[in-house]
Amino acid sequence: MKNSIITQVKKLSFVFVLLSAFISLSGYNFLTAEANAQGVEKFKTAGKFLIGAKVLHLFTDEDSTVSIGGEAKVDDDTIPLLEFRYFFTDNIAIDTILGTTKHNAAAIGTALGDVDLGSVGVIPTTVTLQYHFNSSNNFLPYIGAGINYSFFYDVNPGSVAKVTYHDNTGFAINFGFDYVLSENNYFNIDIKKYSLSTDVFVDAGDAGTATAKVDLDPLALSIGYGWRF
Repeated sequence: MKNSIITQVKKLSFVFVLLSAFISLSGYNFLTAEANAQGVEKFKTAGKFLIGAKVLHLFTDEDSTVSIGGEAKVDDDTIPLLEFRYFFTDNIAIDTILGTTKHNAAAIGTALGDVDLGSVGVIPTTVTLQYHFNSSNNFLPYIGAGINYSFFYDVNPGSVAKVTYHDNTGFAINFGFDYVLSENNYFNIDIKKYSLSTDVFVDAGDAGTATAKVDLDPLALSIGYGWRF
């Protein structure tokens, strides 16, 4: 499974690079040349807010140590997402997101066999500081880094009595681009790679208990449309 996820990530990264290069080099504009020269220069300025309505797909890349052997498995999820950015300067912005994912979980190949651990919701509270590069066209790339605090909630224990996930702090690196569509509208593609882990406690009733250290390390790809204020 892990190899499959890595392959998907490589493909998505390759598509992102190709799309970025195409837009950057093609000179394709939704604006006139005059509007482009003026609008892009002023699109990202100190004091401006950008709000995006997006779709995000979260690719999990789990690695685990389970006390009764085997490995943890957590599936991907696709969700609607809101993104908020505020520019402190023409190049520096703070970014945060609003959304929640839900994942099915299982322990595979353990001493008890394959164990259904039900599902869990995650609120991936993330704040990143971004640097936005100067650009003379509609293609506006950026990079960033920040912190994440993930809350685990709405736990369905599946076939066991109880599953507990510990909230935890992680880190994120970020890169993406905005493409200016009009004076106050833009298209965005964003990628965030997280370093995130959680400690899991499983109460299987008469079968006993188990613990696991799970590195989730997800990759989040989001695409959407935004407004500038």
